[in-house]
Amino acid sequence: MARREVVRLSLRIGALALVGLYATTLISSDADARSRRHYYRRVVHRAAPSYEPAYASIVVDANSGEIMQSTNPDSPRHPASLTKVMTLYLLFERLAAGKIKMTTPLEVSEHAASMAPSKLELKPGQEIAVEDAIKAIVTKSANDVAVVVAEAIGGSESDFAQMMTEKAHALGMKHTSYHNASGLPDDRQITTARDQSILARAIQERFPQYYHYFSTRVFVWHGEAMRNHNHLLGNVPGVDGMKTGYIHDSGFNIITSVRRNGRHIIAVVFGGSTARARDARVEALIDNNINVASVKHTAPAIVEADSKIKVASAAPVAAPAAPAPAGPKLASTTTQIVPEPGSTAPIKPHLVKTIAVAPGTTSVASLSPLPSDNRKLTPTLAPQKTASITTVKTVKRDEPAPVAKPEQATVSVSAKVASAGNSVPVPAPAAAKPRSGWMIQVGAFDDEGEAKQRLATAKTKANDQLGQADPFTEKVEKGEKSMFRARFAGLERSQAEAACKHLKRSDIPCITIKN
Repeated sequence: MARREVVRLSLRIGALALVGLYATTLISSDADARSRRHYYRRVVHRAAPSYEPAYASIVVDANSGEIMQSTNPDSPRHPASLTKVMTLYLLFERLAAGKIKMTTPLEVSEHAASMAPSKLELKPGQEIAVEDAIKAIVTKSANDVAVVVAEAIGGSESDFAQMMTEKAHALGMKHTSYHNASGLPDDRQITTARDQSILARAIQERFPQYYHYFSTRVFVWHGEAMRNHNHLLGNVPGVDGMKTGYIHDSGFNIITSVRRNGRHIIAVVFGGSTARARDARVEALIDNNINVASVKHTAPAIVEADSKIKVASAAPVAAPAAPAPAGPKLASTTTQIVPEPGSTAPIKPHLVKTIAVAPGTTSVASLSPLPSDNRKLTPTLAPQKTASITTVKTVKRDEPAPVAKPEQATVSVSAKVASAGNSVPVPAPAAAKPRSGWMIQVGAFDDEGEAKQRLATAKTKANDQLGQADPFTEKVEKGEKSMFRARFAGLERSQAEAACKHLKRSDIPCITIKN
């Protein structure tokens, strides 16, 4: 009997051991599975590429017409729903001409009803009044409504898109091409930040009686309230409207108009990775520029190319003076630059120096590209047989051209200079101007172009104090981030302090630095 009990006990122990082993195996397998799932999620997360659409921006002083800041302003970008600003421009034209009224009903086609969201979910045969169409486009960014407007004006969306492109080019938006009325993805539909800033100014200047619709914060359609996608309205002081947009290939875009204390700026941003990142970027651009914008309206109106306003042709460049036997002779010539259609830049002369030299055995002075701080350049000599003269004028499209006094004109000259063995003496290379004494700093920026824009703005605001100062940008590294300091050098202490005091009164930050 005792032996049977021992056997039974042995069998029970064995069975329990098997159960424990099985349970341990299950627990281990489950833990391995969880570990594998966690690793897979981690690997997939790390492998997923970050969304970084191409960035571009511009800030324009709408009162003066000057470019205050810009990054890639002429690089091609997809406008997405910023397209609808031009759609409304053509609609406002018809309203202003009396061809349609705010109460005019617009019929919905099958093509319009088939548009992808965002949309009002209109049905074929349904009608929507012009005023409701405007509000739906501004707030909901309704693609179906944009096509309804296009077909009512152009007959078909494709014909209307051709009208949009023609209007863009007439306004000076030379890098813009439209192929639909809504901004839905189309590889051929492109624009630039600069072009959109032109459109933003033009629609306000020409249609002030309708522009207020861009500040509509809520639109009610059939009992449903629709909030404007532009979340800056009501949250950022002075923002009075414009338009947001998004498609995957463009990122999150926005045109913003801001008015504060008599100042008015237009800010355009392309390529936000999120709506929040886009809004934060445009808010920073507003804060950096609104307080230094002009309070006096001096910019000429944007006109269309077919408005019968004649544009003067550029004056020819004067021929260089005849070679002088005794040595080099300096002659001054003037080239007149005429703005293209849509530009608001006044016609200003640009002074260019030319150097006349006697023929003979010569060497060419090869000059490096003109730096932004206008420092003197040191030529390097290479043998050349024939003497001639070449003048090169550097024009930077992304920066406002300051009105320079004759002795301050920025010139890049590539000239053939006689060698030392010739009867014509060779000028000694000028040494770079040392930055001594005191400096002032008027800001630090993520982008060098923005730093240069700040230098130009500061020079305009304090030209009397900074007329002889040496503007330059200085790159500094802070961890993995680069910053560009905007500075003026070559000042006496009293000059630096006076300049900073003057700039601070114009809301430009400024600090003095002993060099």
